[in-house]
Amino acid sequence: MKIEDSKPLNIRDWNPEDRPREKLLLKGTSALSEAELIAILIGSGTANLSAVEVSKKILLQSNNNLNLLAKLSIKDLMKVKGIGEAKAITIVAALELGRRRKESDSEEKPKITTSKEAFDQLKGDLMDLPHEEFWVLFLNRAHRVTKKKRVSEGGVAGTVADPKIIYKLALEELASGVVVAHNHPSGNLQPSQSDIDLTKKLKEAGRFLEIQLLDHLIITGHKYFSFADEGIV
Repeated sequence: MKIEDSKPLNIRDWNPEDRPREKLLLKGTSALSEAELIAILIGSGTANLSAVEVSKKILLQSNNNLNLLAKLSIKDLMKVKGIGEAKAITIVAALELGRRRKESDSEEKPKITTSKEAFDQLKGDLMDLPHEEFWVLFLNRAHRVTKKKRVSEGGVAGTVADPKIIYKLALEELASGVVVAHNHPSGNLQPSQSDIDLTKKLKEAGRFLEIQLLDHLIITGHKYFSFADEGIV
């Protein structure tokens, strides 16, 4: 009796839980091997090899070292059977994103401990505008800025900032504190009654959500007014 050589199992025939995409959805990215993650990038293998098997051959090119893999060129990757230019470009682009993320994570985020430090983070966005805008700095527990975002834009006379939107964004960022700021194109640094009322609303809403309103700045040119410095927050 002749025994035929067994062919590699096509990835579509695998148990759904073992397919890379389905496995990622079911168990998360940490459950996948490097070969399975690369298989998701390349999408398909060859007539005889699954995407995962092709990915294992790619890893062999770099001794299963992702740092070495990131150094391979598009032409190097194309030496692996089943990897054309488009797939090689996808792998290179994904590795470059990972490198940039690593660089971004290593950069220390600015820490806000004074109104001047908050002003320095926001002045470039607000100092020369001919209309009013409202911006927010979102801070973590260490008072480091995790994100900066414009939440409203208005006319020369004013802009409307909705506390619900501000704290919705703060919750999404898992922020522990916020610094809010808006500009006065007129050059007048003194807060209006509506500025004072808004600050009180933000402070109360933040207390309820356990997200501290650290300061409210009014910016005009190279000068600013700090509600915290004046004891109003």
